[in-house]
Amino acid sequence: MRYNKTLLVVEDEEKLLRTLSDFLTMQGYEVLQASDGQKALEIFYDNMNKIDLILLDILLPQINGNEVLKEIRKNSQMPVIMLTANSSVEKQLHSFSQGADDYIVKPYTLSIIKAHIEAVLKRVGKYRQFLEAGELYLDLPAQKVYRKGEYMETTRREYELLLYFIENQGRVLKREHILDAVWGFDYKGETRTVDTLVKQLRKKLTGDCNYIRSVYGVGYIFEADTDEKEH
Repeated sequence: MRYNKTLLVVEDEEKLLRTLSDFLTMQGYEVLQASDGQKALEIFYDNMNKIDLILLDILLPQINGNEVLKEIRKNSQMPVIMLTANSSVEKQLHSFSQGADDYIVKPYTLSIIKAHIEAVLKRVGKYRQFLEAGELYLDLPAQKVYRKGEYMETTRREYELLLYFIENQGRVLKREHILDAVWGFDYKGETRTVDTLVKQLRKKLTGDCNYIRSVYGVGYIFEADTDEKEH
């Protein structure tokens, strides 16, 4: 199974760690787990280029969450959401001063966790510089596509469709969902509009970059030779 994002969940309460991990896995995330601060840092250093976001409890054995956060910030601006039962403003301000991106107070619902994760990832995503998938390289600020290092001219819609495919690599995408994502929910056109644009893209993504496959009766799936990377 190909996951969309990888999360590190750090929580010393075994039942809560298991519940969070199971829920987030069901939401399509790959989940790495740690039950103490020392293990969290070990996993962080081993997977720095893989982890997209960390859920970090403050009260942890070995090394507390704020110290873990402080160490992470010496090496990375990776998004970190702090989890704690302490609702005091002073504690929250301290975590933010250490570089926390968000703060969730226990008890919380799983839907709240999901919403916070999505919000932080979306906010961080605005600052991405490029995206890679196989032989393709997308310069996000400039909205340009490069194939095997050479500029590939695309229309605005072609670029948006390719970006949507790469961001959802490995997932079967229905034509209706593609239409909504690329053209907008209020677009009144038919799903064959998607087929036409995919045909245009395929003409440009020839040879080794033939990553878009049709899924009969459903839509399309984008699969490059290597996982996408974003920076």
